[in-house]
Amino acid sequence: MELKTILDRLYESRSPVHLANDPLSFCHKYEDPRDREVVGLVASSLAYGNVKAILASLESIFSRMSPSPRRYLENFDPAEGLKMFAGFKYRFHNARDLCALFLAICTMIEEADSIQEYFLAGHDPVAPDITSSLAEFTSSALSLDYSPVFGSPSIPSESYFPLFFPSPTGGSACKRLCMYLRWMVRPSDGIDLGLWKSISPAQLVIPVDAHIQRISGYLGFTSRRQADWRMAREVTEALRRLDPQDPVKYDFSLCHLGISEGCDGKNKEACLKCAIFEVCMGGPK
Repeated sequence: MELKTILDRLYESRSPVHLANDPLSFCHKYEDPRDREVVGLVASSLAYGNVKAILASLESIFSRMSPSPRRYLENFDPAEGLKMFAGFKYRFHNARDLCALFLAICTMIEEADSIQEYFLAGHDPVAPDITSSLAEFTSSALSLDYSPVFGSPSIPSESYFPLFFPSPTGGSACKRLCMYLRWMVRPSDGIDLGLWKSISPAQLVIPVDAHIQRISGYLGFTSRRQADWRMAREVTEALRRLDPQDPVKYDFSLCHLGISEGCDGKNKEACLKCAIFEVCMGGPK
């Protein structure tokens, strides 16, 4: 059976169980697209590490921003936010980093009315992918005035806040921002949201996490060992040959082979049951 047929079947096998085990699920809890947009940036920004810990942390955050995260951030008061989220800690990030992220979103809304419009100010619609657009977005976001949170216009050198806005120009795979863009840009299909209509899905670059890195190697999409921007573009180019207009459509289902289905390249029983077993070159046989 050819690879595209197998991956198309894998795409069709996505389920609410997979979605519930994904940070994207928080976007689906809100009906208003304006809420979904801001929830998506917060959720994707913290989407690293153990998925149970990610979901627990996000639940703690959004429960305090209810009923409308967009309205909460439209009226965000950094001093009050630092009090409300005092003691917040997730991996590298603390309450100041989180409130700086809130302030960034608040400023984007003030300046452009939405994160989408703020992103589009630096977007090149004719570029082959979102490399330059993403670099413009992150550079602009990091240049905002964060003194209401950090006490000075510049971001303290010890802060991990800049990790929320990595740039492809520095070689980063920009996994979380690529994931956010996938959520916003890809057509609504029960998983992704299709909220941003002014960016072509053909320009998206796949979010490379540990699962995509490993599985892409198994499928022959990349021979690189480092999960960087070059790998992300290389994997995307391989997927573009299968679907030129929507290359990252397979990201969610491939990733959940690891997140939800137990693929780790070591479990023979899981391999034998795997939907891509026929074309996978990795793991025990």
